[in-house]
Amino acid sequence: MQKHIAIVEDDPDQRANYCDALAKKGYQVSAYANRAAALEGFSEALPDLVILDIILEGEEDAGFDLCRSLLQRAPELPVLFLTERTNEVDKISGLRLGAWDYLSKPISLQYLAERVASLLRIVEPSPIAGQEQGARIGHLEVDLDRLSATWRGIRVPLSGTELRMLQMLVDNPDSAVSYATLMKATNQPMVTNNTINTHMRNIRRKFVTIDSDFSCINNEYGFGYRWIVQ
Repeated sequence: MQKHIAIVEDDPDQRANYCDALAKKGYQVSAYANRAAALEGFSEALPDLVILDIILEGEEDAGFDLCRSLLQRAPELPVLFLTERTNEVDKISGLRLGAWDYLSKPISLQYLAERVASLLRIVEPSPIAGQEQGARIGHLEVDLDRLSATWRGIRVPLSGTELRMLQMLVDNPDSAVSYATLMKATNQPMVTNNTINTHMRNIRRKFVTIDSDFSCINNEYGFGYRWIVQ
């Protein structure tokens, strides 16, 4: 199925170049010049991935506002910032909002297309070769064959990538699992620690929605994550 990419960029030449590069890769592309136009477009349906500039037609933080609005509606939506604002404060702000990546202009169109493909592969549900396809531990049951997980008998709505990461944790109960190991669950070559952190935040949030006392996933600062058996 053709993936839909949305680009929010106020510079017409850059916007046209990004659209052309991604369309040549087979994506359906929608483009918007400002926050208002983007919000109107997103009101009908959300794309599979969004590329945002931050400053849009004089609005200094329009991209941040759009990111916040989009992720409130769809927390798993891949959002990629592409901007000339490259200071560390802005990068941290973007990633804390939940963006999957933060890239600086100017950028190679080939690299942009590859990064988009890489991020989209994260959300594709494909199992890891040779890995056990199910696990049960305490109140949790994971079944990768059926792409499902349940907690206390209630289904947890996880993506394929989230399920594979969860499987890696419960395969090593009470042991720290490194970022490098968790990256293998994405089945793609270019993943950052921030991307893994975003997935883990989403996984925790979904469990807490079911069980407000859930506390089985522990962050091992600078190393990775651990499933705490309770």
